[in-house]
Amino acid sequence: MKTAVVYWSGTGNTEAMANAVADGMKEKGAEAVIFTASEFNSSKVPEFDAIAFGCPAMGAEVLEEDEFEPMFTEVEGALKDKKVALFGSYGWGDGEWMRSWEDRCNNAGITLAAESLIINEAPDEDGIEKCKALGQTLAS
Repeated sequence: MKTAVVYWSGTGNTEAMANAVADGMKEKGAEAVIFTASEFNSSKVPEFDAIAFGCPAMGAEVLEEDEFEPMFTEVEGALKDKKVALFGSYGWGDGEWMRSWEDRCNNAGITLAAESLIINEAPDEDGIEKCKALGQTLAS
């Protein structure tokens, strides 16, 4: 199985999550490729069996608007037949950005293959294990 992790991180928290998700994918025997949002586009989607997208909550609990949001808008139409999972970190609020992102995926016909994962601030040891478990689920 060939998998991808696509993320944007401003402080390193979501990057740490992305690396752990990829580690979980590899533990299940999948090939895992990590991309930043600026490195990924819809032409890459067909190369992968499963893709995890990671973005922290920004501003008023929205996706990062300069790189991640435009990339996700561009790829979401190509994700209908892919295994997809969402993850990200936040420092305030209650996870509204993730619920909105899940709704957006559902409305676009994207089936989420795992429960979305949000972690407050930097992932601790338990958070890293949850990220690995997300990667394992997506690679199964």
